Amino acid sequence: MASKAAHKRLTKEFLTMQREPPPFVWAAPDEKNILTWNFLIRGPPDSPFAGGEYHGVLLFPAEYPFKPPGIKMITPSGRFQPDRRICFSMSDFHPGSWNPAWSCATILTGLLSFMLSDEMTTGSVTSSDSHKRAFAQRSHAWNIIQPRFKEAFPEHCAPELRELPNMGEQSRGKPESPTTTRAPFIFSGASSSVPTSPTSTPTPVITTANSDIIRRRLPVPNRDNTKAPTPTTGWATTWRGVIWEKWRWGALIALAVVVSRFSSGA
Repeated sequence: MASKAAHKRLTKEFLTMQREPPPFVWAAPDEKNILTWNFLIRGPPDSPFAGGEYHGVLLFPAEYPFKPPGIKMITPSGRFQPDRRICFSMSDFHPGSWNPAWSCATILTGLLSFMLSDEMTTGSVTSSDSHKRAFAQRSHAWNIIQPRFKEAFPEHCAPELRELPNMGEQSRGKPESPTTTRAPFIFSGASSSVPTSPTSTPTPVITTANSDIIRRRLPVPNRDNTKAPTPTTGWATTWRGVIWEKWRWGALIALAVVVSRFSSGA
């Protein structure tokens, strides 16, 4: 049984895998046991595994992420022995080199890189590139008749090979494929409303309640068509009135003086 820490971590990693699957890789937990993950690896182009579809399992310990998982590849590939544990730096063969910060995506990316190399280890086999290509061509037909594959990936059991969510299109300068992989189940602790598309994002919804709140926070426009005078405009108007009054009285006094002088002279 998974520890609380393992369950929480694996739940988070499953959601991350759905949102941001690594290139040529897909994985999901078993419906009955979150510590067992089924994965698919697609052979990258320009490699002997091009066009291949490889099913395997990750066997996480109850102490994960503080201990590494066991790793098996079930589909014959010409690189690993089918259904045998594989020894490499991120597997349970090397607990001393394990880093708890590594995730399922990190492990599978590392496994794919190791698969493309020629390094020999426990669980690996030696074969020519032509044999690897032959295994790749037969891999999907082999997978769809296997009970474990049909149970883990029913959506991939059609006669035609189905693409994974991330086929490395961006690295080759092409747009991402719109094809998505359906999550085989939503285990306890994960919301059933989580989108399975890695590019989908929830659309904000404004309800009547929060629209009223937003409306109350918006500034209320001035309903009067006349613009309210600013303090600066009010002071200017006042000074203009004072000056006008003084000028008017001064003009009247000057006029009165002139009239009186003319009257005296007459």
